[in-house]
Amino acid sequence: MAACRRVQLLLLLMSLCLLSVQALKPLPGFGNVHPPAAAMHQQFRAALPNPGNNAAAAASSGAQSRRSTGWKLAEEQACRDDVTRLCPKHTWTNNLSVLECLQDKKEDTEIATDCNHLLWNYKLNLTTDPKFESVALEVCTSTMLELKECADEERGKGYLMSCLVDHRVNVTERQCHQYITKMTSIIFSDYRLICGFMDKCREDINTLQCGSIAVGEKDLHSQGEVIACLERALVREAEQQDKAHQIKDACKKSIMRVAELSADDFHLDRYLYFSCRDDRERFCENVCVGEGRVYKCLFNHKFEEAMSEKCRNALTTRQKLIAQDYKVSYSLAKACKADLRKYRCNPDTSMPRAREARLSYLLLCLESAVHRGRTVTGDCQGEMLDYRRMLMEDFSLSPEIVLHCRGEIEAHCSGLHRKGRTLHCLMRVARGDKGTVDNLCQTALQTLIQSADPGADYRIDRALNEACESVIQTACKHIRSGDPMILSCLMEHLYTEKMVQDCEHRLLELQYFISRDWKLDPILYRKCQNDASRLCYTPGWNESSELMPPGAVFSCLYRHAYRTEEQGRRVRRSTNNVHFSQDCKVEVQRILHQRALDVKLDPELQKRCMTDLGKWCSEKTDTGQELECLQDHLEDLVSSCRDVVGNLTELESEDIQIEALLIRACEPVIQSHCHDVADNQIDTGNLLECLVQNKHQREMNDKCAVGVTHFQLVQMKDFRFSYKFKMACKEDVLKLCPNIEKKADVVICLSTTVRNDTLQDVKDQRVSLKCRKQLRVEELEMSEDIRLEPELHDACKKDINKLCSSVAYGNAQIIECLKENKKQLSQVCHQKIFKLQETEMMDPELDYQLMRVCKQMIKRFCTESDAKNVLQCLKLNKNSELMDPKCKQMITKRQITQNTDYRLNPVLRKACKADIPKFCQSILNKASDANELEGQVISCLKLKYADQITRLCAEEAAAQEQTGQVEECLKNNLLKIKQEECKTEVLNMLKESKADIFVDPVLHTACALDLKHHCAAINPGRGRQMSCLMEALQDKQVRLQPECKRRLQDRIDMWSYAAKVAPAEGFSDLAAQVMTSPSKNYILFMIALAVSLLFLVGLLCGRITKRVTRELKDR
Repeated sequence: MAACRRVQLLLLLMSLCLLSVQALKPLPGFGNVHPPAAAMHQQFRAALPNPGNNAAAAASSGAQSRRSTGWKLAEEQACRDDVTRLCPKHTWTNNLSVLECLQDKKEDTEIATDCNHLLWNYKLNLTTDPKFESVALEVCTSTMLELKECADEERGKGYLMSCLVDHRVNVTERQCHQYITKMTSIIFSDYRLICGFMDKCREDINTLQCGSIAVGEKDLHSQGEVIACLERALVREAEQQDKAHQIKDACKKSIMRVAELSADDFHLDRYLYFSCRDDRERFCENVCVGEGRVYKCLFNHKFEEAMSEKCRNALTTRQKLIAQDYKVSYSLAKACKADLRKYRCNPDTSMPRAREARLSYLLLCLESAVHRGRTVTGDCQGEMLDYRRMLMEDFSLSPEIVLHCRGEIEAHCSGLHRKGRTLHCLMRVARGDKGTVDNLCQTALQTLIQSADPGADYRIDRALNEACESVIQTACKHIRSGDPMILSCLMEHLYTEKMVQDCEHRLLELQYFISRDWKLDPILYRKCQNDASRLCYTPGWNESSELMPPGAVFSCLYRHAYRTEEQGRRVRRSTNNVHFSQDCKVEVQRILHQRALDVKLDPELQKRCMTDLGKWCSEKTDTGQELECLQDHLEDLVSSCRDVVGNLTELESEDIQIEALLIRACEPVIQSHCHDVADNQIDTGNLLECLVQNKHQREMNDKCAVGVTHFQLVQMKDFRFSYKFKMACKEDVLKLCPNIEKKADVVICLSTTVRNDTLQDVKDQRVSLKCRKQLRVEELEMSEDIRLEPELHDACKKDINKLCSSVAYGNAQIIECLKENKKQLSQVCHQKIFKLQETEMMDPELDYQLMRVCKQMIKRFCTESDAKNVLQCLKLNKNSELMDPKCKQMITKRQITQNTDYRLNPVLRKACKADIPKFCQSILNKASDANELEGQVISCLKLKYADQITRLCAEEAAAQEQTGQVEECLKNNLLKIKQEECKTEVLNMLKESKADIFVDPVLHTACALDLKHHCAAINPGRGRQMSCLMEALQDKQVRLQPECKRRLQDRIDMWSYAAKVAPAEGFSDLAAQVMTSPSKNYILFMIALAVSLLFLVGLLCGRITKRVTRELKDR
């Protein structure tokens, strides 16, 4: 009774197996039964009941008259015409062949009712007569010895045959196997012939109106529909459809057992056989019957256009049964039997529809073994692949999705049933691209994705495979087909020219779910499972935990991978001393790179920032814009979202390669200038720093520049967003600048501390050396763009719009524009610009425009100069013939700026530290800290002769490049200058140029070649080089350049005139002028006369004032 107790019905194969009947030797007198059963033939014929009608009676009496010569079914009058019309002549002598022929007739072919009744009685006698079992005992002698449980079955009730059918896979005797196959084809042709089936399901058949249980009221074809009807009802119940009838448990077991026993040969599923007969010929003509091969072939062609709808529906019903009980698939159950036992995936076999029988449970259990590195046979893995693909192709095979996603399907995904399109549509809805999805539907989708595990092999997802085939063939052809790295390769090419739109959509829809369960990325799971188990307390692969939300495990992994206590991580952890494997960190980095491509691939970010995304970023829908938008509005976000965005930005500052889109845009400049740091497996902020430093190289394109600038601006919101700065200055910030978060404020705080310590000559600087070095880098970067100095930008925003609206940001162009229009600036902006200029003059390295324009000149002339003396060095070399004109113009601009206020000239300020307050206190009293003194301290006279410059030298003064033309013009017009102060200044310039030729840029430029040729060995200063040129001018053998010769002659004339009109500055000058004067004698006479008169006056006055009395003389 064991067989019927297990399933209540073991005699259920669903189709006729078209094996050659010639393989069965006919029994004497019976014609079809094996020889050992010949003795039982008379009993079989005797057991045939009277048909109960005239035709049947005639057939029966005819059979009795022929008992001595052997009863032939083909010779019975009730079936003679049908056999002649439908069955080949060579089968007429074999009753089983005739029975097979008539059972497998085409659906539109009718046979006589009397013949139907006769066939029914014949089959009923074969399956119920206890003597028939003796045939099985003789044919299967060896098998009975091996299958002791079958030998112990009670005789006469059909249990023996049920047991043999149940163990037919283990039957090795050829004749026994053929015998069992033939008997199953007879038994399963009518549900009423199956052991116990009618008793268990009678009530459900009547309730569901699946058919009649009365003998003879249904033809052969309709009997398969009864089971098909029950199967459909079972599926509806699993999907909890409206008004679904609850089938009794006993009948459920029988239905599933029928499906299981018919899994070997599709002929045994009578309904499916008749529904798919033509489709089988069309698609699977060359596929051999047995071991479920025809089923698999039909499954593979299920969504072909040529597939009939009736067959497709029948196949879908069978697939749904397989989803409820994997044993309904013969090939899967056979291939994975040993593995299921090995990994204990089916502990409970008493309930066919228990959880352990579900296909999803089996797949999860075996996939867990594969992901843990355990061995699963190749045949089993092949079967698993087929059924995982089957689940992805047809969402209706998952009852939970049908039940919980019904509303979403009707609203958004109707009419997309085939080839996985509905499933991908639901996945797109779950992403939020087409609406919202219910939590239960979301869970059902996540469960299905885990069961199918398309991350392990992209081919499982047919929709993805077809959409991305061209991309895979071009971008990922170097990767073996089916390799998990194919998905990573596709993600790497997302939003590139190689990606097609359909592939992009399918890929993001799948990655949305993979990103929510770290186990669905097989490479990540393999490399990180030990770390996850140790550090994150994760459950097994095929287990789940309600306490662990989506994405929690990966969040835990990347916190341990990137954030240690020493790195200043925001979230503290107690296991920071636990070693984290390098392989896992590399994989975490790979996943982060992929997630940066789409904000929806980060479960935590999407969950916490959903409201803010809608509030601030609803219009930012292009690639990468959503995260940038959140970063731009960081201060406006709710705290939970701000923390997530902050942590992600902090992480990006450490490894900018996470920003895959930015890295793609910056590929040219990376290859040219940053390939060394980019090749590092783990970045520590070096790549971003390199990109910032090379932001204005010719290889830099607009996309890269915008991306780098955006990240620089984001970094200004929090100093922790600058990884290298944070690591270098973390302790200094906590000690010196507590409670300050904005990077600009932190930089100002630390810079002020450094400057004060330097000015006070403090031996032990309060800011550490490593922080001072990084602080220098940050200050230089901030000088490139006014937006990187928020306080200055806010103060000058209106002025920028008014005066510099056409000037682009970057390269300090806005700052330079404001400097040039300084007199038109608002008071607040003017003060900020003046402070900025004061800082830049003290530290020229912070003058971005000067350092950029004069970069090569600094390398040429000032390599040995201190950084703070760069401008002074450039000024000394300003008139060199090797000086770049653009740099020379920039130096002149800075000189003009210095002349506006002594505070902008640190050299003068230091040299005159004591004298300025002494002699210019009245001017200083009127000055404010943020306004220029307009050169009052440097020279008050410049204001008095400025009108002379404008009137006499307007053209030269307007020249943009200052090369001494104004001074030269003044010298040439010395005689026309009326104001004595201005004339004195010009005379002083002539005197200075005589002492050092470098002071006279026009003369120095004209005589540069002659200096090189004739005076190269002469040291400059004290008029030595000028004397050399004068000697060369007087030497007739030396040929000077015409321009130099002309300029020298002009200088001689000017000096002569200057000597005449210039006031004496000392006694020596005065004596020289007297001795050279034409009126020398007159002057000397007058001097001598004045001295004599002074002597006489003194002599006389002295006698009068010193008169004494006689008394004093005589004493």
